[in-house]
Amino acid sequence: MDFNGTWKVYSEENLEEFLKVIGAPEVVVKMRKDVKPVMVIKQTGRDFICTMKTPFCSRVNSFTIGKESEICSLDGRKLKCTVREEIGKLICETNKFTSVREIQGDEMIETATAGSVTFISRSKRA
Repeated sequence: MDFNGTWKVYSEENLEEFLKVIGAPEVVVKMRKDVKPVMVIKQTGRDFICTMKTPFCSRVNSFTIGKESEICSLDGRKLKCTVREEIGKLICETNKFTSVREIQGDEMIETATAGSVTFISRSKRA
């Protein structure tokens, strides 16, 4: 699996609902709904550094596959997670949501589920 590179989000489904379900403040929901972020992913073996950039802020998270890590949400909340790899997919589980990230052709697809809400983000290499 090769997640390295700069990825530009071009499509997001159910973002507002997802952010509300995971408890994001209303200001973050409003700010984020019209912004398509850029993701920069640096992968070295099992180690990852992921930077999400928007015009308002950037967030950097790092993790190692199979080890518990702490990630920071857009509003600054810290969440414990463990990322695992299954058949080329990165699966991140927190107490708030589960996210599955995979490469399909020239796209990176992220599907995040919290309760009954599923958020889908599609990106292409920039």
